Amino acid sequence: MSPEPARVAVAGATGDLGLRIVRALVAEGAAVTAIVRPGTGAVRVAPLTALGVRIAEAGAGRPGSWQSACMGADCVVSAFNGLSATILDAQTVLLEGAVRAGVPRFIPSDFSIDYAKTVPGGNRNLDLRRAFRERLDAAPIRATSVLNGAFMELLAGQAPLILHGLHRVLYWGSADQRLDFTTKADTAAFTARAALDPDPPRWLRVAGDSFSVRELADAVSAVRGTRYRPLRGGSLRLLDLMIRATRTVAPGRGAVFPAWQGMQYLRDMFDGRAQLTPLDTDRYPDLRWTDVREFLTAGRR
Repeated sequence: MSPEPARVAVAGATGDLGLRIVRALVAEGAAVTAIVRPGTGAVRVAPLTALGVRIAEAGAGRPGSWQSACMGADCVVSAFNGLSATILDAQTVLLEGAVRAGVPRFIPSDFSIDYAKTVPGGNRNLDLRRAFRERLDAAPIRATSVLNGAFMELLAGQAPLILHGLHRVLYWGSADQRLDFTTKADTAAFTARAALDPDPPRWLRVAGDSFSVRELADAVSAVRGTRYRPLRGGSLRLLDLMIRATRTVAPGRGAVFPAWQGMQYLRDMFDGRAQLTPLDTDRYPDLRWTDVREFLTAGRR
């Protein structure tokens, strides 16, 4: 007889990363439960239904729904994205449901640079992850955090580093500071393996590619056929002042990624303390990683 497939519950399964994780788990042969909010529209649920996964609704006003959604799972993966109401409140309710259901392992929605090494109070979204980590580590469940640096897709425009109009690559501090980037697809594939891993460590750090701004400029130059050069925006101290000014004039209340939040993330990357080390990229040797030149080339097609 064939062994029973591993059972994984994924919360936030209708989101971009969550759906990718579900797809990766299905490709690995796992039995997946996709946890969605009550009343989630059919259009958002359709990609999950097409994958043949179990759909479980859980949310406010439904006592016991989180425990029921997690029941029987070998691991719960959180792919929540949001602010305090989501990363702290909803994720805590998910954690409590997993504990009551007797789930042995939990992967939180960290997916970031090494926030444990950043300065508390300096990055709102990382502070939320730090706060949830305290709750997770106090819970009677084994936790594994997947840290992937920044999503490589940000280089396509949302992270204002590659300035095509000027043929420059912007940076603060040092152009030789190495930065960790991983595509969403590669992050999802690795997370799926971690969810199926019977004995993963507390922390898993991966980077599809690590490079300096000088190396990024060389990569863009090779792909575009035009010379790109590093452009220093200023010191990290100046970037801090820019963040404060931006928060004053454009507070972005309620936004998950206002402009100043992206600036905080870049500052922490260029600071260097949150660089991912040691890397666990080779933990599952058959996984293939997308480097920055391949990513940029694909974006030109």
